[in-house]
Amino acid sequence: MALDAGFILKEYEFEFKFMFIGAGMTKRGKVVVGVLGVAVLLAGALYGALQVPAVQDALFTRAVEARAGHVRTELLEDDALHIVFCGTGSPLPDAERGQACIGVFAGGRFFLIDAGGGAAEKIAALQMPIGALSGVLLTHFHSDHIAGLPNIVLQSWAQGRHEPLKVYGPAGVKQVTDGFSAAYALDSVYRTAHHGAEIMPPSGARYAPEPVPLLNDFSEAVVLEEDGLKITAFRVGHAPVDPAYGYRIDYKDRSVVFSGDTVKHPNVVRHGKDADVMVHEALAPHMVETLARGIEPRLPDTAQILRDTLTYHTSPVEAAEAANEAGAGLLVYSHVVPPLPNALARSIFLRGVSEVRPANVKIGRDGLYLKLPVNSSDIQESQW
Repeated sequence: MALDAGFILKEYEFEFKFMFIGAGMTKRGKVVVGVLGVAVLLAGALYGALQVPAVQDALFTRAVEARAGHVRTELLEDDALHIVFCGTGSPLPDAERGQACIGVFAGGRFFLIDAGGGAAEKIAALQMPIGALSGVLLTHFHSDHIAGLPNIVLQSWAQGRHEPLKVYGPAGVKQVTDGFSAAYALDSVYRTAHHGAEIMPPSGARYAPEPVPLLNDFSEAVVLEEDGLKITAFRVGHAPVDPAYGYRIDYKDRSVVFSGDTVKHPNVVRHGKDADVMVHEALAPHMVETLARGIEPRLPDTAQILRDTLTYHTSPVEAAEAANEAGAGLLVYSHVVPPLPNALARSIFLRGVSEVRPANVKIGRDGLYLKLPVNSSDIQESQW
């Protein structure tokens, strides 16, 4: 934000006049005036300096050197399972949460669980090494889980990924990737023509869809298994979306399970057995119903759409029950509905959870980072 010296001067002028009211000033008042006067002079000098092109260029260069092009390569190097939350929101507009996107790093590989709108921008802000992206694991094809795919392709392509991007998911994944390929076909041609095939070869703009067939609720599929890393897909309940998947990722002796969008489902419990971390979607029905009632007089159709969501999501209490039944270590809520802009909203969202699960519960936020070192039970947590 620009420093407005004129505004500061006016504010201090008011303070000076106020302090001079009365018979005179105390010694302390004179000191305060002196300090404020120095502050005004410094502010003015700083504002003036910031208008000098050479100073501006120097500051911009330092900012570029400090951040541009820097990525967290330790995510690819450490012998650990890393989880980075790059989108913990839903289709509802949320200033604090992007749409579905979670990065998992293990054994030098990088996978995304879903790629909702704005995923690439969140990944860039968190300095995740998108050029090393190994693949995307789609849970289902609602827009808030796939809308960011084209920009994920572009950004990873521009940062060094030259092979077609593998996209795993339920039957229908090829239809989704074919559609994006057709929509962005001209864009891809332009970029190769402009930057050259050596830097941006046409192969990097392509998708490699990998349908993962699961015939019934009791089947599972190993998506990948090598070098201590195992990714397993399983079915969950999100009807009329069918099929919808969850995923379990094991790396050596550490594990995380992702529910995807679902009602409380026994497969999340079964595949989440003894997982170090369970990432579970959560919708607070009492809050959504209040929202529906509030908008119903003006937007009755939207109110009905909100009420419809109650039938195919999991409440925070139900997710806590699932984590308990699975024996999961840490429960993290993601795909949070509704938005939770303050402590009061978060308290309402968690109502009843502590009676079911008094500890090891966390509301996920964009930028939440969990590190699970191998040969350990530690979960190291920070907020980026």
